[in-house]
Amino acid sequence: MFNDIGPLELVTLVVLAVLVFGPDKLPKMIQDVTRTIRKIREFSESAKDDIRSELGPEFKDFEFEDLNPKTFIRKQLDNDDLGLKEIRNGFDLKKEMAEVTDAVHGRESETPSSPSSSSGSVDMTKKPEKTDPEERPPFDADAT
Repeated sequence: MFNDIGPLELVTLVVLAVLVFGPDKLPKMIQDVTRTIRKIREFSESAKDDIRSELGPEFKDFEFEDLNPKTFIRKQLDNDDLGLKEIRNGFDLKKEMAEVTDAVHGRESETPSSPSSSSGSVDMTKKPEKTDPEERPPFDADAT
């Protein structure tokens, strides 16, 4: 709950509490706060139990933490039924970026890629078009 409070901040809060409430009333205030927090936790747990009992037996493994979108997505991506780990392992971003960079700069890549390769990569090198200098380019009426 208070994971981000450092020791200096904690000491400052204690000194401030002693100054505001006084040394006489501080223990009583601490007891009241802890009692209130305990009641809120009990109320929260009973509400969760009521919701689980109302949902029925088909939702017995329902966790309220799954309602958090980050937790839900993380749980779904860790699920291996979709085969996402195989896709993630088969994708080499550094290699792909090196090939694209080589294609942009007009260099030959270290690993020649052919269209018939099983990796399914596309040859992105720009090849000069071989046209007859006397032949006119096709006319596109919509473009003019």
